[in-house]
Amino acid sequence: MAKKIVSQLLEINGQRRQLLVAGSGVLAVSLFPITARAQAWPSKPIRIIAAQAPGSSNDATARAFAEYFSSKLGVPVVVENKPGGLGMIAAEAVARSAPDGHTFLLTLHSQLAQAPVLLKKPPIDTSKDLVPIGSIGVGPVVAVVNKDLPVNNLTELIALARKRPVSVGNYAIGSGWQLMLTKLAKQTGAQLTVVNYKGTGAMLMDLYGGQIEVGAGSLAGMGAGIDKGSVRPIVIIVGNRSSKLPGIPTWIDAGFKGPAFEDLAECNMLLGPAGTPAEVIDRIARLIHESVTDSAKVKAVRDQLGADDIPLTGVALQQFIARTWASYRTLTREVGLTLD
Repeated sequence: MAKKIVSQLLEINGQRRQLLVAGSGVLAVSLFPITARAQAWPSKPIRIIAAQAPGSSNDATARAFAEYFSSKLGVPVVVENKPGGLGMIAAEAVARSAPDGHTFLLTLHSQLAQAPVLLKKPPIDTSKDLVPIGSIGVGPVVAVVNKDLPVNNLTELIALARKRPVSVGNYAIGSGWQLMLTKLAKQTGAQLTVVNYKGTGAMLMDLYGGQIEVGAGSLAGMGAGIDKGSVRPIVIIVGNRSSKLPGIPTWIDAGFKGPAFEDLAECNMLLGPAGTPAEVIDRIARLIHESVTDSAKVKAVRDQLGADDIPLTGVALQQFIARTWASYRTLTREVGLTLD
């Protein structure tokens, strides 16, 4: 009887060992596709599609990221510029691409916010067809005047614009700058004729040439012109006072308050097509954070921009989107801004 009991116990233990071995095999098989997928990425060159033209902070940031990502991921990372269409040409190209972690969008987040309210039939749903990965600030955004315009500050510009129309370049339809101009005109009676461009580069050519009298942009585009005296800064429209712009006031310093002058932050945001694997998103988000301290080129771009923000990813990025996109859309509806 005792021998029978011992035999049964040995048989049961043997069955348990077989189950454990089999179970570990199932676990290994179930984990293999995830591990293999993570190890296989990236398997080909990566594209970053920039929604703004060369000469903008968007383009400069995209190229700095591309160099750093390539050095860390071991594959070429190329930048393609697809400006125009309120950023939707670039955004649609990314949203329609395979969500395999090989195509990303770098765009001004204001354009993603504005598309649903400015476009009658947006080609994509910017809130659903793209997944935000990280954002990085553009530093102070400054309004400038052509050197031949007889004004030295915002007060003098408003006084001149009350007497006659003043032409103002806008780097992107639906930008925070355009909303600010609309509010400024309504509050002061200034006659501000907005001229829209597909990015900062084209606007700067006309601004330097005198075809337009006022413009705005980040220091990536405006810095050289300010240094050469081709344009004069008069007010910081986004961001705080900057040591790179000594003596130049912010909107609040100049006496203008409210959502249009305080809430319309701008940044360059990196996104992928919806469905991009979470492990790829996490890896790129980490690279964005690391680039701020590890990439000489990213640091150089940020220094040129005067940017000192911490990149936003994860929950912080989602909170930023929820707050700022709502402000952009509300103000756009309030001022009645639409596309022709």
